[in-house]
Amino acid sequence: KDEEGIKELNKAVAQVHATLVLKSVEDLDISSESKKKVIKSLIQKAKEEAIKEEKEKIAIQIAQKVKNGETIGFGSGSTSYLAVKEISKRIKKENIDILAIPTSHEIKMLCSELEIPTTTIMENKPDWCFDGADEVNDTNWLIKGRGAAMFREKLNIANSPVTYILADKTKFVKKLGEEAYIPIECYPEAINSVKEELLDLGATEIKLRTAVKKDGPLITENNNFILDTKFEEIYETLEKDIKEITGVIESGLFIGYNFVIIS
Repeated sequence: KDEEGIKELNKAVAQVHATLVLKSVEDLDISSESKKKVIKSLIQKAKEEAIKEEKEKIAIQIAQKVKNGETIGFGSGSTSYLAVKEISKRIKKENIDILAIPTSHEIKMLCSELEIPTTTIMENKPDWCFDGADEVNDTNWLIKGRGAAMFREKLNIANSPVTYILADKTKFVKKLGEEAYIPIECYPEAINSVKEELLDLGATEIKLRTAVKKDGPLITENNNFILDTKFEEIYETLEKDIKEITGVIESGLFIGYNFVIIS
């Protein structure tokens, strides 16, 4: 009851604050068009803050699952990043010993910074793992791989008895692939033949992912390229069909996995 009361109080305070902010904008000596832009910007910022708070709550939830002596697969993405930081807090506060299997250089460097010991899938199998998602539909099919780490993510998932998917409300969709592209990691010299076979499977758009702050394509941690691909329909065997193309290393499509969604 106390928690519900606090939630209602916070909601009321937020509404009062929003009303005061809007009144302040209305009192500004600027054009109506400028006022609209300011209000639009404030609304966007408020939405971003709300999503950030939601991600932080999800991160705390997953951190509470950590037990002493476990080996845990650490996924990639913004919510996984927050989860690693929350896990670090518990490790230091409760003197917990774990091993982490990171799926990307970013998460591995974060583990090093936070003094969380790491291992590899060759040396240890995870007791469980967690990861994020770009899109989740109502049957728990996923698209992920915006960070281009889906190959190592699937290695963790394939070797783990349970995988928790961390998904805020913006990740849930009615139709998978309506917004997100399916990232497909492929061997660089096979890129043209892979494109042809993806078109034969029904791909409607294929884009070579380019690097940020450097010319040319993005290079994955496995020294491969990413083809961001659109399909009109994502059917049950599409993940398998893509994987069977010679030159494809892995795709960011996850169909039929035993995921537990944390939201």
